[in-house]
Amino acid sequence: MAQSDIGLIGLGVMGAMLSLNIAEKGFAISVFNRTSAKTDDFMAKAGQLAESITPTKSLEDLVASLKPPRAIILMIPAGDAIDAQIEALTPLLDKDDLIIDAGNANFHNTIRRSAHAKERGPAFLGMGVSGGAEGARHGPSIMGGGEKAHWDRISPILEAIAAKYEGQPCATWMGTDGAGHFVKTVHNGIEYADMQLIAEAYGVMRDGLDMTAPAIGDVFATWNDGPLRSYLIEISAEVAKTTDPDTDKPILDVILDRAGQKGTGRWTVIESQQVGAPVPVIEAAVAGRNMSADLDMRKTGEDLFGAAPRTLSPDALSIDELEAALMAGKIMCYAQGFVLMDKAGATYDWSLPMPAIAEVWRAGCIIRSAMLDDMASALTDNPGTNLMFTPFFAEKMRNSHEALRKTVAVAVTHGLPVPAMSAALSYFDTMRTARSTANMIQGQRDFFGQHGFERIDRDGSGYHGPWVA
Repeated sequence: MAQSDIGLIGLGVMGAMLSLNIAEKGFAISVFNRTSAKTDDFMAKAGQLAESITPTKSLEDLVASLKPPRAIILMIPAGDAIDAQIEALTPLLDKDDLIIDAGNANFHNTIRRSAHAKERGPAFLGMGVSGGAEGARHGPSIMGGGEKAHWDRISPILEAIAAKYEGQPCATWMGTDGAGHFVKTVHNGIEYADMQLIAEAYGVMRDGLDMTAPAIGDVFATWNDGPLRSYLIEISAEVAKTTDPDTDKPILDVILDRAGQKGTGRWTVIESQQVGAPVPVIEAAVAGRNMSADLDMRKTGEDLFGAAPRTLSPDALSIDELEAALMAGKIMCYAQGFVLMDKAGATYDWSLPMPAIAEVWRAGCIIRSAMLDDMASALTDNPGTNLMFTPFFAEKMRNSHEALRKTVAVAVTHGLPVPAMSAALSYFDTMRTARSTANMIQGQRDFFGQHGFERIDRDGSGYHGPWVA
């Protein structure tokens, strides 16, 4: 007899943790995994929560165990596996049943799947989930995309399991079809950039100021008590202060400097180019990971050109200036992310709720930080305004951009790579330059291609230089 409020397919780490979260919040859930042994292992470890969980051995059993209209969360790898799972479920479900893709899907696939669902059913939601395994178990940030009525149907469950910020659930409907997965994509792009900026600050301290990893950890811990307070700063302090049990060295000193990635940051950069919304700090972060993978090439470069004289003089740069530089870089990164979402919303006909996005990111997700509450307020009070131009953050930039400039200048002259900080500074300088150098580019384009240009002293376009006959 049907008894469960919701179903879930995929008992990997994220699926298992999310299932326990749902059961703990008082909802009956049915679960299915392609490998039955994993289901059995999951149930054996569920403890008292197993009373609220119904294990099933087939898709037919899963569907039969759910109260209609049914809702099933997919927590399986993104890509073809999602399409295959939807195809397998469709004959078993009614048109008003609901499939929810909660993986790291490319939002273009979510748009396609949403359109297909409208034609033949069952209904479909794309749902971005951030927070890792810990977030899935105790409260993630949830970004929904699809028909509002479908979101409303399951929002009581999603709001119950989501992280809370001062009692407010970090779970919001972002818009139709791929909106939720797009917002999650931008979240991940910002995550890449935030991590790169922190890594660059670490590099300045390690290589420029000759600080040990534990001492750097203490700096991060101090910063986490101030305006930079965030999950990523917090864990950076913990990572820096951790000792490797095998060697008794700081664990950072034994970790290979080759960063992995799953591609979502790259998606952010690709989409920014598609909609014409530059995100240079995120681009630098993605490029930084790509360059880190070229370990042998970097070793060849050091052998060929020699290592730069990186050590700074004691008075070259202070820790306070480095903190302010990191603050400025972070503001630039988020400003670019929100501009990207604004332009993508216009492109894909989404009314993305910018303040609500900042609010959803305040807890549960990887980029959660104290600054996001101020961002939500700034975006509420100044709709349609670049975040760096809002009064609150404009004042922060006035107070911190010189520290960013000094940090980049000192780093560059001493051979310390700071690509994300440099990109942040260039973005800031470009966006406060009323007359740029693009007039030269327009002159060049007209000279070799007769593309035409606009003039500052006349209306209209299509003017040409005297070089065009």
